[in-house]
Amino acid sequence: MKQRTFTGTKIACYTGYIVQGIVNNIAPLLFVIFSDKFNITLDKLALLITINFATQLIVDTVSIKFVDIIGFKPLAIISQAIAFIGLSCLGILPNILDNAYVGIVIAIVLSAIGSGITEVIISPIVESIPGEKKTAEMSLLHSFYCWGQVFVVFLTTIMIKVFGNDLWYIAPVLWAIIPLVNTINFISVPIAPNLTEEEKTPFFKMLFSKQFILLIVIMICSGASEIGMSQWSSYFAEAGLKVSKMTGDLLGPCLFAILMGTGRMIFGFLGEKINLKTALTCSAGLCAFCYLGTCFIDNPVISLLICAFTGITVSIMWPASLSLAAKLFPKGGGSMYSVLALSGDTGCTLGPWVISYVSIQFAQGVSSAESLKTGLGFGAFFPILMIIAISFLSLKKNGIDNKKHSDIIKS
Repeated sequence: MKQRTFTGTKIACYTGYIVQGIVNNIAPLLFVIFSDKFNITLDKLALLITINFATQLIVDTVSIKFVDIIGFKPLAIISQAIAFIGLSCLGILPNILDNAYVGIVIAIVLSAIGSGITEVIISPIVESIPGEKKTAEMSLLHSFYCWGQVFVVFLTTIMIKVFGNDLWYIAPVLWAIIPLVNTINFISVPIAPNLTEEEKTPFFKMLFSKQFILLIVIMICSGASEIGMSQWSSYFAEAGLKVSKMTGDLLGPCLFAILMGTGRMIFGFLGEKINLKTALTCSAGLCAFCYLGTCFIDNPVISLLICAFTGITVSIMWPASLSLAAKLFPKGGGSMYSVLALSGDTGCTLGPWVISYVSIQFAQGVSSAESLKTGLGFGAFFPILMIIAISFLSLKKNGIDNKKHSDIIKS
């Protein structure tokens, strides 16, 4: 058998993020169907988002202890296999269990376990591949999450249009094929070994440093800013504009993902020349403006377009934050990425929850679309907090070679 190269490793990692994009976005696309077919209420739909990311939080937490012990390659294989099982169950369990909601929860938990492991290991795997343009590689890698989201939104919408709402379960079963294939792919590609304990930066020394605490806050805000808007844009389109599911999904989450992926690809090409702190500050400022604009602009079409434009404002947040971490703590090891993934997924849980909680509090006497707009307005808190955290972040410590990275980072 011909020996695989690191190009194959990159392809497997790119596909892994496509799988994560599928896992995190397939259920929200089916919310209206779940509501109509299984009589699932808005608060229970919101809980599904929380369950997804809360499960990923648990996985991230456990990974801090075990990722460097088990190793990246076994975990990569396991992550894709579990994602395959979870997506398959999403299409099967709700139709065979007496309580469809329980079946959906089981499927989401399984999928989230696979997604959580993926989030922890894929970035350090790519970071360990020999090469110079690490910032660009990281951004390009994360763009594939966006393309996974685009594919799942666009093709799922088409599938439901073709097969009809009654055959909705075909979509997640077909999507399960991708992680199944990638499970096999990860078995054969080379992956660099984990850092030894002697090579790694001492975990607690890193964890309690001012710089790392600020990175944790930035990652929380990144996850909240991104997922808060993307998870609710489909529901907002259908409930607010009263458009068809296909039109709402294409104008909402699909356009959001396209713009986010485009932003990450552009950042991938320019990343080695961009001042990361300035770029993150500008993106957070525009993101806050988008959340507030969605809330206060009365025109529903413009509000929806602002929802979509938020995609480009959040595009660099997650990969740029990881790039900063890699430069500040180049010997952080898998445990560092576990903590950062935990932080990001904390934000992914908080963002949609805050929006849904505020929406429910303001729901009395107004339409669901109007209450959701109020919730989205409160979502501006997270990008504003990110700007504050970035302003306190110094990039002249922890052994960075400032001459080498002077074209990238200027504090």
